[in-house]
Amino acid sequence: MAADHTKILFVWLSFIVPFIFTKLAEADNYIVQMDLSAKPKAFSGQQSWYLATLASLSANWRANTNATIPSSKLIYTYNHVIQGFSASLTPAELEALKNAPGYVSSIRDRTVKVDTTHSFKFLGLNSSTGAWPVSNFGKDVIIGVIDTGVWPESGSFNDNGMTDVPSKWKGGCENGTQFNSSLCNKKLIGARSFNKGLIAHNPNITISMNSPRDTEGHGTHTSTTAAGTYVQDASYFGYAMGTARGMAPGARVAMYKALWEEGAYTTDIIAAIDQAITDGVDVLSMSLGLDELELYEDPIAIATFAAIEKNIFVSTSAGNEGPDVETLHNGTPWVLTVAAGTMDREFGATLTLGNKGSVDGLALFPGNFSASQFPIVFDACEKASELRKLGQKIVVCQDPGKEGSLNDQFNSVQVAGNAAGVFITNNSDVEVFIQGPFPAMFLEQKDGDTVLDYIKRNIDPKASMEFKKTFLGTKPSPTVTSYTSRGPSYSCPSVLKPDIMAPGDLVLAAWPPNLGVARVNEDLLFSSFNLLSGTSMACPHATGVAALLKGAYPYWSPAAIRSALMTTSDLIDNTGSPIKDTGDNLRPASPLAMGAGHINPNKALDPGLIYDATVEDYVNLLCGLNFTAEQIKTITKSSNNCSNPALDLNYPSFIAFFNDRDAKRNSKTVKEFQRTVTNVGEGSSTYKATVTPINGVKVTVEPDQLVFKEKNDKKNFKLSVEAPSQLDEAVSFGYLTWEDIGGKHVVRSPIVATSYSIEK
Repeated sequence: MAADHTKILFVWLSFIVPFIFTKLAEADNYIVQMDLSAKPKAFSGQQSWYLATLASLSANWRANTNATIPSSKLIYTYNHVIQGFSASLTPAELEALKNAPGYVSSIRDRTVKVDTTHSFKFLGLNSSTGAWPVSNFGKDVIIGVIDTGVWPESGSFNDNGMTDVPSKWKGGCENGTQFNSSLCNKKLIGARSFNKGLIAHNPNITISMNSPRDTEGHGTHTSTTAAGTYVQDASYFGYAMGTARGMAPGARVAMYKALWEEGAYTTDIIAAIDQAITDGVDVLSMSLGLDELELYEDPIAIATFAAIEKNIFVSTSAGNEGPDVETLHNGTPWVLTVAAGTMDREFGATLTLGNKGSVDGLALFPGNFSASQFPIVFDACEKASELRKLGQKIVVCQDPGKEGSLNDQFNSVQVAGNAAGVFITNNSDVEVFIQGPFPAMFLEQKDGDTVLDYIKRNIDPKASMEFKKTFLGTKPSPTVTSYTSRGPSYSCPSVLKPDIMAPGDLVLAAWPPNLGVARVNEDLLFSSFNLLSGTSMACPHATGVAALLKGAYPYWSPAAIRSALMTTSDLIDNTGSPIKDTGDNLRPASPLAMGAGHINPNKALDPGLIYDATVEDYVNLLCGLNFTAEQIKTITKSSNNCSNPALDLNYPSFIAFFNDRDAKRNSKTVKEFQRTVTNVGEGSSTYKATVTPINGVKVTVEPDQLVFKEKNDKKNFKLSVEAPSQLDEAVSFGYLTWEDIGGKHVVRSPIVATSYSIEK
């Protein structure tokens, strides 16, 4: 047998050598699932079997066609995320592979999207009470981050006072370009890089930094948001001054660099996840995703299923394609999908109007600005040539509110080179402008009217501007950002997504000091901290809070942790009103925008009840989606008899579709949901159900009272949603609340009734 094996490899080598430096244009990378039970005993391991299988493809092709083609190229062998490998294959080789013994399925490699200090206080975390001390600040929980790499010298990775690396850790730090394994420490305990898939797509590519070192900043920012340690006097050029720290400052960080300046591919990302599982991470954080794929076509969904099987919590970003609905990615039922919200903090400047008072506005100009007074004038701000004639004056512009008008005015003042610009606008989304390269501030209309009145009433009006202001207590907050992607989920519409909202707007975290963060005129500025926005920033907030719960309850399942985060989240902003949606004209935010609500770490520590789910429950869901046996096996890696298919996953939220366009007038439809809740509070308790009224929808709960005799006791209930078969409203929503009678627990779940129809 060994001789036969050697002969196979010799044949393989005889075909690859003549063509080692060539690659057909039509070749592409594929992730291939194999059935390990089909592996011949002659092969000592998976990789030798895969190599021989790939070698036989080229040998057979040449024998049958006399064509000159290169041999297939193995990229990765995977151990956990799938039973299989990735390889560069021509269409003909792929077709031949489908007939090979043990072949299950294949998925084409794809590119992925990256979803790009005060927040810990905004979330109520403090050193003396609540989630931080109870979880010991996430001590020894290991957070794996799949991202662009890390800047290990950052102060946010200092390990002062940290104990030895947990013995369960099996990972390591690799050497590479400008990166030595000695740069890791008791805080940053792992750093690896993955780019074989990227190189296979472009064999002639030059990797600028072939190591775990971060050349884009994204990975350094997200990892320190999740678990950065304490850094005093951190700021962005004086904005957001204070002590920076992550959500779980006691947790350990392992970086898996799979996103590169040169590109990012799923073959590398799932190789990183595979390694993270081997290394022993407790929590995975991924601020990236793929759009509009079925679960069995999504390598990230498939890989994270393997992580859940190992009891690893997975946190992902919802995407930045809002405010449109059905734009969300990572709608995978076994991961946490995080939307982005604002904080009660704004950055700005103060405009002092001579000796007649002052107004505050939004600004983020990082440069130095004279404290002297300048003449201040009002102008239409339409032509840079006219503005240039005004010289060194503060120019005030009134935005007419037309599409692109603020952008046009901003560009005109920038080109003109006036002393500064003051823009009066009703546009609530000015973040892209406040980070501009010249002194500028943005005023609401009422403050703008004060400025215009001052100019009008004075013969020689003068004003001064002071930048680098940080205003706390901004109201209303939080709000849902306009850019955060909305549900329903394309890949699994029966599970309401996103799950939760976390701070994502202008988040301060560590940054590589050799990467520019801003411009002042033509000068590039550098900083060790940067302010970034996106669901990329919201995701690691939730990751860090999940790590705190993992530290407090190490044996809780990922579903239990997700449930605790969701059912204890906040619906009310700091004005006492429902959280509003910036992308929906500040109307009350729908669960399709913010999930169950805004994350609340301290409440999540004591949820009262949880909605748990097992791997078997997820398999039943896949069966309920009417996937084929092969498609299910692609995700689960094993055969399933689908004896109990169920779209109704035991999830802490509800979504019902009423979109029957052929329904008779006034016809009604009832959707039923079965749920099981587990008492994780101490001792016996009784919970009473209430449902907020939903316009045009009737919701009932049976039973409406649950009596738990002891901790870990489980109870079942049924929730029914009755509505017109074709709902008039696009989205109607409310909440089911289980309240502990005479106790302190409030367990809340969103209910959505929608007429949306997911087009596939």
